[in-house]
Amino acid sequence: MQRRFIAGPIADFGQKRRPAALSYLSFFGISLKIGVWMIVEETELPGVSMLTPRRFGDNRGFFSESWSKRAFEDAGISAEFVQDNHSLSAVTGTVRGLHFQAPPHAQAKLVRCGRGRIFDVAVDIRRGSSTYGNWFGTELSFENGKQLFVPVGFLHGFMTLEPDSEIIYKCSDFYAPECDGAVRWDSCGIDWPLEGIEPVLSDKDAAAPALAAFETPFEV
Repeated sequence: MQRRFIAGPIADFGQKRRPAALSYLSFFGISLKIGVWMIVEETELPGVSMLTPRRFGDNRGFFSESWSKRAFEDAGISAEFVQDNHSLSAVTGTVRGLHFQAPPHAQAKLVRCGRGRIFDVAVDIRRGSSTYGNWFGTELSFENGKQLFVPVGFLHGFMTLEPDSEIIYKCSDFYAPECDGAVRWDSCGIDWPLEGIEPVLSDKDAAAPALAAFETPFEV
């Protein structure tokens, strides 16, 4: 996994910060911009990235820019987000997914955990992709502050690892029920952290087709 650092000069906690003109250093495969305030980790799936915005803390708590158009474009992420979603899952082991929204209303997503912990997953379903059917999963939590960017052409889903976990995510297109789709959560070879956990699914997600029987609407 390649790691990059998105930068700008850092002012005191609580004050507005803007990135300066960017300069680069490169060593050991890492591109470094001076004045780090977001870490970008590129996964083995093209376009799927983990992002960790910096938290600025003092005795009161912390402040963090969870999304900045300028910073994300500098990280190579140019999605135009139009809708924010917020979900609460009361029970540990709640599985939501694996979901997608088909063209012409396909969605990229930027996912973070506002409370608790989740195992968050992206699966490549772009016909013709060298990584078709491959998946990436990572733990997102309030504590680690990590976010997962899931581009258009990928399934997305998650499983909660703590009760009362809250998930907050940005979408690049509005919800369009006529374009809504799903693939069964256990049909993609994902190594879900199931030890001691009984999965809880909606009837709709439980009845979704397996990946092997799925006709994707996406292509490279």
